[in-house]
Amino acid sequence: MRRYLSLTRSHSYSLLFALPLLAFYEAGAIYIAQAEGSNLRNGADVMLRAVLSIGGLRETAALTLVVIAVSTVLVFLERRRRAVPLRLPNFLGMAAESLLYAAILGIVVGTATQWLLNGIPIAFAAGSFTEMSQSEALVLSLGAGLYEEIVFRVIVVGGLFGVFRTSGLESTRAGAFSVILAALIFSGFHYIGAYGDVWAIPSFLFRFLAGIAFSVLFLLRGFGITAWTHALYDVLLVLGSA
Repeated sequence: MRRYLSLTRSHSYSLLFALPLLAFYEAGAIYIAQAEGSNLRNGADVMLRAVLSIGGLRETAALTLVVIAVSTVLVFLERRRRAVPLRLPNFLGMAAESLLYAAILGIVVGTATQWLLNGIPIAFAAGSFTEMSQSEALVLSLGAGLYEEIVFRVIVVGGLFGVFRTSGLESTRAGAFSVILAALIFSGFHYIGAYGDVWAIPSFLFRFLAGIAFSVLFLLRGFGITAWTHALYDVLLVLGSA
């Protein structure tokens, strides 16, 4: 078990495990564009594409190619440093983990939110998914798992941790502050744009706690499992509300 946990946190496993999520999201985006005439994309995806466009990369496939290229380089460099045996049972274990975490996430975070709010109902605005088709909602769910984890866990948590450590803060406090600030930003992100929810304390708190949960999962189990957990949770939410 210890070897499984160590191997599946490596770049070789984590990034390879996340690549099918990228493929499903891009294929889904192409499908809804052709079948429904919808160019809807996940907000974090759009934000990253906007950043790339500043550097002159304006093609639709630019971000996808950048993600694949960075993942390939990280896996290559890791495998030059040490041998990481790739075995199918480990990938299947990661899939089972992701599904398990997705299934219990809403229960755990919802219970914690209710406890903190002393029983006040968690009133999510209907705007997020009900104003779009189910296929659009499912595609956005996959994009949320991939790109929101890249932005809010890899970039924001990692970036804040680096800033805090550079300023002289010790690792534990730097990590805690990074996770909390990233969770606040993550929660607030869901109220931006035409498909954003109407702001409400219960839903903001729920997403803040979910952001903390995703950050802790990212630190403990790596990017791939966290991305799939996020995506599967959103997919289950969409299917459950159908």
